[in-house]
Amino acid sequence: MKNRYKVLATTTLLAMLAVPIAAQAQATTLPAESVQQSTQTKDLSEKRVLGTMGQITDYRNDENGTFITITGRGVTPNAQREIVLNISDQTKIVDAKGNTADLTKIVESLIKDNKVVKGFYDASITKSLPAQGNALTLIIQDYTLSGITGEVTSTDNGRITVEGTNIYSKHDDTMILNFDPKAEIYGEGGKALKKEDIKKGMTITAFYGPAVTASIPAQSTTNYILVNNAEENDGEAADMIGTDGVILDNQDGHITVVGKGLEGGQHYIMLHVDKETQIVDENGKALTEDALKVDARVEAFYGPIMTKSFPAQTHAEKIVVKSQETFKIEGTIGKLDRDLDSSVYVNVGSDDNTANDLILNISKDTIFPNAKGIEDLKEGTKIVAYHSAAVTMSLPGITNAEIIMIQYPTDGILK
Repeated sequence: MKNRYKVLATTTLLAMLAVPIAAQAQATTLPAESVQQSTQTKDLSEKRVLGTMGQITDYRNDENGTFITITGRGVTPNAQREIVLNISDQTKIVDAKGNTADLTKIVESLIKDNKVVKGFYDASITKSLPAQGNALTLIIQDYTLSGITGEVTSTDNGRITVEGTNIYSKHDDTMILNFDPKAEIYGEGGKALKKEDIKKGMTITAFYGPAVTASIPAQSTTNYILVNNAEENDGEAADMIGTDGVILDNQDGHITVVGKGLEGGQHYIMLHVDKETQIVDENGKALTEDALKVDARVEAFYGPIMTKSFPAQTHAEKIVVKSQETFKIEGTIGKLDRDLDSSVYVNVGSDDNTANDLILNISKDTIFPNAKGIEDLKEGTKIVAYHSAAVTMSLPGITNAEIIMIQYPTDGILK
């Protein structure tokens, strides 16, 4: 199947710092829905929590603590599809009958057997991708599920055929899905849909199981579908490319976005914004141009035709403004007084105050929109950098660099 841009793409597992970090609190908190009539979930309904259900896709137990990643879907409003949870002594871990369970003894079998876990966590979570939080309760289910993200290629006989990628194995997959009578189907902004609203050409994420036939293609029953509205309209977004990053500048109806290119998009792009540009939040709610603030996190989409200037320029078709917080520094590259590979010392503010300076870890995921890489970060080079919310408590703090822009002199030549 031809790859197409997925606005609601499954996020990759978070590369976590190997040191304790202070969690960055999220502003919005919502009361939990009652998702299971049992003692433990009644207790949760009294707290402000979020919940995610799915498979455990990563497990780590070392000197820094115990962490699991649950990938699946939210079971409470505004919950995460993927969440990294810190398991502590205060985390209540039970099976579906309410019996206490020892995660360390059963986690390998849970992962091997694709068993479902419901994780409930405090609404104070980081704004990284995926987010991190503290687990309040884990409920281990006695059934399995799987999921697929892809294009609906057929809607015959009251069932749908989806061609795409398995959420968990990451392999190409084709599934014929029958609708459970109580299937939940949601579109933009959490709008409830009916099975008749699912049309050929739409891109969806569907969860199914536990029973799956051995036929080719396999068949199963789906009880939860999320519709990717960006491609509902006859595939209009299929030819879009984009940039997932931050707004570096906003002047005279033009925004400059730096970040990760999507589907062949640019790391560094200037976009013209006008009344034809669709501006929405992550739930699809319409926004005005006032939301396009400098340093705001966005996903910007545009066509493949653009100028050959640097940065390239074109018209913005759609901009999704994210709630994720941005962490930015400006400063000068200084001398690193310790032996750290692929790291640079930044004199934040280019002043004599060392208390707020940072060491930036450079990885293969660090984006250099106007430089070759770490080799261009010479001592004395002025930069603007965006970095992870996770910063060590050391002096100077250490964090992971996401985007580094060199501030070139007006003549464009580094002295």
